[in-house]
Amino acid sequence: MGLFNATYRLSEQIDTDVVEGERLARHTSYRIGGPAALYITCHSYHALRRTMEVLLREEVPWVVLGKGSNVLVSDGGYDGAVVTLGREFSRFAFAEDGLTVTAGAGAMLPRLVNEVYTRSLSGLEFAVGIPGTVGGAVSMNAGSATEWIGALVRDVVTYKPGEGIRHYAHDDIAWSYRTTSLPHDEVVLEATIELAPAPKADIRERMERLLTRRRRTQPIGSATCGSIFKNPPDARAGALIEGCGLKGFSVGGAEVSSVHANFIVNKGTARAQDVLEVIRHVHGKVKEAHGIELQTEVKFLGF
Repeated sequence: MGLFNATYRLSEQIDTDVVEGERLARHTSYRIGGPAALYITCHSYHALRRTMEVLLREEVPWVVLGKGSNVLVSDGGYDGAVVTLGREFSRFAFAEDGLTVTAGAGAMLPRLVNEVYTRSLSGLEFAVGIPGTVGGAVSMNAGSATEWIGALVRDVVTYKPGEGIRHYAHDDIAWSYRTTSLPHDEVVLEATIELAPAPKADIRERMERLLTRRRRTQPIGSATCGSIFKNPPDARAGALIEGCGLKGFSVGGAEVSSVHANFIVNKGTARAQDVLEVIRHVHGKVKEAHGIELQTEVKFLGF
């Protein structure tokens, strides 16, 4: 693995910021995670393409990270390159019809939600209060228990390292609960989303109602990665966990939230290993009590 060569070559590139040994705890909502061998921010498509060419040639493993809102990073970090998308990937462009928006993968989802609200466009209300980037939301089909961003996506543009840009229409992608069929070795560049006009007061009322509910039922403001487990068919993971009496269960600085049992909170001193041990304990107790194998929703990096 040519980390030294990759670092040397990438440090000379324009529109590319390269940091060695960057602690990933600074870049995750969990505030947990050891260093990445390389932390690379690409501010343009050409910078991304050149970066990927170098990483492939030097055989450096890589992963794309948005805002780290759905990931648990190992205490030992990641012995490869963490790639993030910068300036050029953070833009919005509205079509002439006024109902369609193309958003860069690096754009913040909360910013997009607010932008379409100001234009009296409905459809993304369910995403209010959901952190992360557009690219991350699309790749995991983020949403609520009943609505998902995939239902609004008209097409997606990705980049496959070594091959180039690829285009996917909505029906080219299998949209499932918290997952899609988009290839894991491709980088989402942008997504085009179709919305509908609606009175701004109606949009605001629904957003406020959903946000109030989230604040009441989720540990907003705490260091978490969102929901830990996917909801199994015909059940709610949080209810199953709570039914096992696991609210408040803790290992080290990691604790099952007293607000919502499907959230594990970093109380300030949690290590990734603490969170893993809580996940394993919860998984085992739910299986023992209900015979259900909970599937994790959180992504793991560096394990």
